[in-house]
Amino acid sequence: MSTKFHTPHIKATPADFAKTVLMPGDPLRAKFIAETFLKDARLVNNVRGIQGYTGTYDGEFVSVMASGMGIPSIGIYSYELFKFFDVDNIIRVGSAGGLADELQLRDIVIGMGASTTSRFASQYDLDGTFAPIANYDLMRVAIEETEKIGARYKVGNLLSSDVFYNANPTFNEKWKRMGVLGVEMEAAGLYMNAAYLGKRALAICTISDHIIRGEALDADARQTSFTEMMEIALHTAVRMAHK
Repeated sequence: MSTKFHTPHIKATPADFAKTVLMPGDPLRAKFIAETFLKDARLVNNVRGIQGYTGTYDGEFVSVMASGMGIPSIGIYSYELFKFFDVDNIIRVGSAGGLADELQLRDIVIGMGASTTSRFASQYDLDGTFAPIANYDLMRVAIEETEKIGARYKVGNLLSSDVFYNANPTFNEKWKRMGVLGVEMEAAGLYMNAAYLGKRALAICTISDHIIRGEALDADARQTSFTEMMEIALHTAVRMAHK
């Protein structure tokens, strides 16, 4: 395709994107990843300020594009990338608030599953409750790459909440009781889009604060910890480049 292909939110061609896209929430973090880690990165999308870049990492093409905040936003961008731009893998790289007692600040949570308070799955008209899960191949590779660098991590269930400032004082304790490791706002929508479209998705999150204990990283510590998570995702993208 020689001309730009327009969706309502992305102006690019399928050739502009690699088969794997890293997806942070923040457009400025997408820019940071591209400028810090990718070689010869070029801007391939900037509709509504949602920056997308493609470059190479260890000789393989990798893209990074922001998702915005929440399931409705990542639902739009991941759907369009999967459906119209021939992307096979999307790896969410973001932060999560810890719930589990064993989690420490800076730990990495690899989301095997993503519970949610969203009604995103209602569109599928299923006679039951759909369980959003990560792609096993992506998850297995990410775990191996995490162990290679010696990072502290847990694999388990995330909660994708539609509410950041929750008025229910027992909300987090109830999900903690069910074994949920941490709370974020996007993974479940990403996993459902991947399932519906026959693609692969994974969420890798850094624990930036612990909701139950009231702990939080400062800005400098967040940057260091997020860099570790980004490297895991990039190494995973390289290994998935030809799968």
